[in-house]
Amino acid sequence: MNAADRFRAEAAKRILLTDGAFGTMIQGYRLTEEDYRGGLDLGFDQKGNNDLLVITRPHVIAEITEAYLDAGSDMVSTNTFNANRISQADYGAEHLVRDMNIAAAQIARDAARAAEAKDGRPRFVAGALGPTNKTLSLSPDVNDPGYRAIEFDELKDVYRDQIDALLDGGVDFILIETIFDTLNAKAGIMAALEAGTARGADVPLMISFTVTDMSGRNLSGHSIEAFWATVRHARPLTIGLNCSFGAPQLRPHVAALSAIADTLVMVYPNAGLPNDLGQYDEEPETTGGFIREWADTGLINVIGGCCGTTPQHIAAMRHAVHGAAPRPIAHPPVRTVLAGLEPMILAA
Repeated sequence: MNAADRFRAEAAKRILLTDGAFGTMIQGYRLTEEDYRGGLDLGFDQKGNNDLLVITRPHVIAEITEAYLDAGSDMVSTNTFNANRISQADYGAEHLVRDMNIAAAQIARDAARAAEAKDGRPRFVAGALGPTNKTLSLSPDVNDPGYRAIEFDELKDVYRDQIDALLDGGVDFILIETIFDTLNAKAGIMAALEAGTARGADVPLMISFTVTDMSGRNLSGHSIEAFWATVRHARPLTIGLNCSFGAPQLRPHVAALSAIADTLVMVYPNAGLPNDLGQYDEEPETTGGFIREWADTGLINVIGGCCGTTPQHIAAMRHAVHGAAPRPIAHPPVRTVLAGLEPMILAA
């Protein structure tokens, strides 16, 4: 079986676990700008460039990845949320993007392989693509609504470079996450489809939407249902939500998606909302309690954490979902569903 088939087989047996936040864990190392920079000759201040650490401090990223695997993660993601030409332009490190993605993929692959060798349980690696700091759907200039800071083909090419490097580094899946702009996500999907065609093999996709307000929409205005109608053609291995708010605020949106998605649902919420200092106070046991209710009501197939979560949060989730049945895949009626900001169903 290929990786996607093995993942589906494991997900049919139990609720699977992905990992938690990398940024939260990196903060705990209290790295200096020199730590981030390493020996690289870069003209910009590199502090905060977490993606660069896979080159300059690979042991830090390896330790974090291993900690999530030890906590129970079945899948880990690469530390590549901003490892693209657009985001790295802020640091003058565009020329290192391919090296970053290959190194990150190899770190995650090595850790996953070692964890699987210990107990025989399959482990998987997802290559993470963040949304970049550009948006295809919205103008950054309030005085010129028609202006766009980037074009579709340009963003698609940025994603394609990252995807090719991640695949060359050995990831199993491509994870398009924290989707605030549906059109950005479609550029990522197109890049993955093109990468698969070039390689003569399918590139399994994981797609993760982020809610920007309590109405359940992303920044480009799409509801959960409209978003699913827009990306379903990609036949993703998983569809779901990440980041956004804490688990209680996400629950109704998870339930809405769970009812209509004819694939696996993966959700990884924040550890609540940040306090005035930007810190996350939600304890692992609290998060685990919320997730247990999701598991008991059959909403999820894969669970993990985003901002503020740690290996302790993942361990609490593992305990919470232990023995719970995975969500049955939905089988909605076959209908023509189109989408603007809301879905439109054409009845026969």
